Amino acid sequence: MTNRRKLLAGAAMLSAALASGNAWAQEPIRIGLILPMSGPFASTGRQVEAAVKLYQQQHGDTVAGRKVQVIVKDDTGTADVTKRLAQELIVNDKVSVLAGFGLTPLALAAAPLATQAKVPAVVMCAATSTITEASPFIVRSGFTLAQVATPMAEWASKNGLRKVVTLVSDYGPGIDAEKAFSETLAKGSGTVENLRVPLRNPDFSPFLQRAADAKPDALFTFVPSGVGAQLMKQFAERGLDKSGIRLISTGDVVDDDILNDMGEVALGVVSSHHYSAAHDSPENKTFVAEFRKAANMRPNFMAVGGYDGMHVIYEGLKKTNGQGGQALVDAMKSLSWLSPRGPVSIDPKTRDIVQNVYVRKVERVGGELYNVEFETIADVKDPVKAAKSN
Repeated sequence: MTNRRKLLAGAAMLSAALASGNAWAQEPIRIGLILPMSGPFASTGRQVEAAVKLYQQQHGDTVAGRKVQVIVKDDTGTADVTKRLAQELIVNDKVSVLAGFGLTPLALAAAPLATQAKVPAVVMCAATSTITEASPFIVRSGFTLAQVATPMAEWASKNGLRKVVTLVSDYGPGIDAEKAFSETLAKGSGTVENLRVPLRNPDFSPFLQRAADAKPDALFTFVPSGVGAQLMKQFAERGLDKSGIRLISTGDVVDDDILNDMGEVALGVVSSHHYSAAHDSPENKTFVAEFRKAANMRPNFMAVGGYDGMHVIYEGLKKTNGQGGQALVDAMKSLSWLSPRGPVSIDPKTRDIVQNVYVRKVERVGGELYNVEFETIADVKDPVKAAKSN
């Protein structure tokens, strides 16, 4: 009788264990997508959310035998809200991955929580170099400002632009862009004057007047995605477009999402960036066509950061058979693939993306304005971290 009871008890335990295993297998993998869906940076949220939806349409919503559920949260572009939402997603929704992060302060607000909970955080947008150093669980699928600003300075130096004024938004990425551009131009015997504009509710007019008074060869600019139209409007209002001062920038300023609305003043602007909707590859032509069809808008660099961020998550989960935590971060660190932007990989040492950077010029193509690439700098790592490792 005792043996029979033991056998029955053992069978019951095994059955419970199998049921528990099956329940885990059926439990969805949840991704907490934190984005500014309202407020001044809502265009970033709109682009990334559309790209994430497109990726799932193309690749399905199942990985490693489990459903993938994306939970979108609006942080309004406010760091305190990001932190609260990240905590709720980890504790209440039990997400396996956090993702999104439209601005640097938002990514940094979530970083300690990702570390504490051992939840990977895929930074699709925010571009300050130090972000990946804020947590060993952060992986970046977007870009860094230093990565795209350095090639612009090299191009300026090669093309005889010796005296330059920089005009950047006064927060992490802007300061990175200013520093990378200024130091690189100085190596080519250029001189730089630096101006910084408040991030929120910026009025560029007084700063543009100071730039005009300095009579430089060029004005180098960085502003966050979606703000470039205001800068371009005030650049024209101040008459700088007719003053002989070249306008050069990172690609954020001539953002594909709003480029067509800028009008004639944008024509001829030279910029450096990692993605253009005009990038000439089969992968990008498909991406742009399907994005337009699904979202009724042109994808920008934020969209490609979101799209590739989902690729990083999906491929990492395939490698770990659905396991999260440190195993998932380790799986992400070894990835390389062909993106709509070109060949990319994740640097296993820094968890930053390695990618081509393109020098482009705004031209009219088929009645629309596009950033047309004319020079490629291959396999660019984040130069800030590269300098630290040397």
